[in-house]
Amino acid sequence: MNNRDFRVGLTGDFVDADGKVRYGNIRLDLLDDAPGVKWNFLDGDLDEISPATASEYDALVVLEPRVTRHTFSGSGSGSGSGSGDSRLSIVSRFGVGYDSVDLDACTDSGVIVSITPDASRRPVSTVALMLLLATGHKLLIKDRMTRDNRWDLRGQHMGVGVTGRTLGIVGLGNIGRDLAKLVVPLEMKIIAADPYVDASVADELGVELVGLDELMTRADFVVVTAALTEGTRGLIGAAELAAMKPTAFLINVARGPIVDQIALTAALSSGALAGAGLDVFEKEPPDPDDPILKLDNVTLGPHGLTWTDEAFRRVGETAIRSVLDVAAGKLPPVIVNRAVAESPELLNRLAGYGEAAN
Repeated sequence: MNNRDFRVGLTGDFVDADGKVRYGNIRLDLLDDAPGVKWNFLDGDLDEISPATASEYDALVVLEPRVTRHTFSGSGSGSGSGSGDSRLSIVSRFGVGYDSVDLDACTDSGVIVSITPDASRRPVSTVALMLLLATGHKLLIKDRMTRDNRWDLRGQHMGVGVTGRTLGIVGLGNIGRDLAKLVVPLEMKIIAADPYVDASVADELGVELVGLDELMTRADFVVVTAALTEGTRGLIGAAELAAMKPTAFLINVARGPIVDQIALTAALSSGALAGAGLDVFEKEPPDPDDPILKLDNVTLGPHGLTWTDEAFRRVGETAIRSVLDVAAGKLPPVIVNRAVAESPELLNRLAGYGEAAN
């Protein structure tokens, strides 16, 4: 491999119209200080990474744009053909979700998909706890009541205490485990549904592993923290919601399509469910006339409640350090498509990066 610069592109949605970074300190200084690394923001408001863009960069740090099979369909991309002239080696997804990235297409093209689960862990788990408390205490209803000077209505909107109640966590990964730790002082009973978690992990957390059907029946607060996959899409539908107590609350801080939003809206409207807290929707942003936006018993966020200085600093650092690992010829610590580690195309490029770094 020649001694060309290691090129890093960050999608244009990181900056505003004036070219200023929207999200504070995302540790771009790490790229500035890295020898042999050149970086820039991509032009335009992209929906999808194009083949031309993929062929120009060794690494992409991606916020919203999709990475699809078409991304690798151009001349010079691997596209599963075994060609050795593909340049792109890593898509570093800025966040914990990766449903906007075609993993198989990346693997076929010898491209690592990396995410930032540990950096997202505390920001998302604290939002889950916030929504749990806000919905249980009917915070938004009481906020409006106060602004309207309707203190006489306080007795009609009693909240639900959490002490002794049952928290059901759907997905006991990094975020679910952190949430379990955060609620310990609240003296809640914690149960979780996750077919991929070993019982010993749950035991250490003081969490009882149960099936999803049992969790939906027993929990006073159901919090969804699972990743969106083909196996979890539509996981919580009308039947699961109907199994919940009418006094229970559903919190979703994962991905909207995990929960059937039409069924959830119906349950909230009919009183079959006490309330919900959502930072995600099936369609984002939702249509302005979506009936869920009109309900008083749901607390909503724009898939941005986790957006804090802490979150973006930590996520940015993790995403960029993964890119710099590749620039040094190393695999990053978190790879979603693990099979790519055996790709001859990728291994060849990593060897070249390592030689250039040394």
